[in-house]
Amino acid sequence: MTPSTGYDLAARDYDKKEKYLDSFEKNRLAPLLGDVADKRILDVGAGTGRLALRLEKLGARVTALDVSEKMLAELKKKYKKIVTVVGDAEILPFADRTFDIVLAAFLIVHLKDPARFFDEAYRVLKDGGRLVVTNINQKEPPAIATGEGTIKIESFYHRPAKIRQTLEALAFAIEAEELVKEGDAWVNQIIVARK
Repeated sequence: MTPSTGYDLAARDYDKKEKYLDSFEKNRLAPLLGDVADKRILDVGAGTGRLALRLEKLGARVTALDVSEKMLAELKKKYKKIVTVVGDAEILPFADRTFDIVLAAFLIVHLKDPARFFDEAYRVLKDGGRLVVTNINQKEPPAIATGEGTIKIESFYHRPAKIRQTLEALAFAIEAEELVKEGDAWVNQIIVARK
């Protein structure tokens, strides 16, 4: 199932997974963002606002983009001041050099070729801006219970080394990288790349 259709179906109950989603980051994402006060941040794949709401509370000026209109509607129920945009990560509807930070958590797992999104992120970032990406170790999409039954949303596996190489090939400088592990296995790659 495509992400837009799948997340429209999952939107109503998605917030119930917040602690589970946070567990993939193990409190390592926020420190990598640093001081976000007055920064223009684009949260791509924002969903119901798990990160957008936290960033807004820290003083950031957040724009939340998602392919699912219903996910963004859930975000708006919680906080109306965040700008929401229904859109595609591979064709960002923003002018060049608009944002200080582009954040994409749990997004690239849904992109067959993340380079298209990375290229767009580079375009909309201000000079010196940062792209912060998480890459979960998900070889098989999880089953998600919805009011319409159990669904699986299309996803793709990306090796951490390949994500690093792709970013570097697009002229990003890797500033930081963390592999969140459970035992010997990596569960999430968090990478910060500067334009």
